[in-house]
Amino acid sequence: MFPTKTILFIAVVSLLITFSFAAVDTFIYGGCSQAKYFPGSPYESNVNSILTSFVNSASLYTYNNFTLDGISGDSSVYGLYQCRGDLSSASGDCARCVARAVSRLGSLCVGAYGGALQLEGCFVKYDNSTFLGVEDKTVVVRRCGPPVGYNSDELTRRDAVVGYLTASSGGSYRVGVSGEVQGVAQCAGDLSVSECQDCLMESIGRLKSDCGGAAWGDVYLAKCYARYSARGSYSRANGYGGNRKSNDDEIQKTLAIIVGLIAGVTLLVVFLSFMAKSCERGKGGK
Repeated sequence: MFPTKTILFIAVVSLLITFSFAAVDTFIYGGCSQAKYFPGSPYESNVNSILTSFVNSASLYTYNNFTLDGISGDSSVYGLYQCRGDLSSASGDCARCVARAVSRLGSLCVGAYGGALQLEGCFVKYDNSTFLGVEDKTVVVRRCGPPVGYNSDELTRRDAVVGYLTASSGGSYRVGVSGEVQGVAQCAGDLSVSECQDCLMESIGRLKSDCGGAAWGDVYLAKCYARYSARGSYSRANGYGGNRKSNDDEIQKTLAIIVGLIAGVTLLVVFLSFMAKSCERGKGGK
């Protein structure tokens, strides 16, 4: 059975803002089952049908789940998709993200019985064993930024943001902002209110304990996730924005090293040329 990797987002209530670390189609993670089905099998047909259903449904709804019962017991497929809470189906943003995720999942998990893929703005998953309505707090992704040495005010703001994400009244998609610190969390749409809260408490607890003094942190569990960052400091290998000042400093250091090397080589060439000419004059004098 393909391990559940459903990750969805949790909610904002009081703040009407758009929370985005990066372009909605930025890749976060993907995974596939090791077991493969035979090409042309009924299961392959059902997988193609359920992925097509994701794309079609996303033009109307930001979340949906599907079950396709096969002729035989081993050809049933279960799946869901979900868009980030601030994306709209009416604008087409959700559908475009889901279409992109389905395309990448199809390329990543060719012939796999199960697959899941998380982009910045949406999540898609299918499997041959049902995971719908099942709470799962398995850690899928845990990433922390570099330590930044928060002062007391910054720590207070971060704790306030994380505290807001923890509030049980926040809903299934939550965004919090305090000064330069912002956070977001979301649950899978198939979880109950209590299951969502339980999942988020686990994710946020790990976020606080594992990424306590970091500039940013992400903790994705199988059915929920939580993230925070200080604005302008969010930097990841996947390309989630970045610290412009830090990048500029690194570029300046690199340029300084290159200029220094060029200057050193130039001085060495001039010195060797001078020595060669001196030797020639010495030989001519003899």
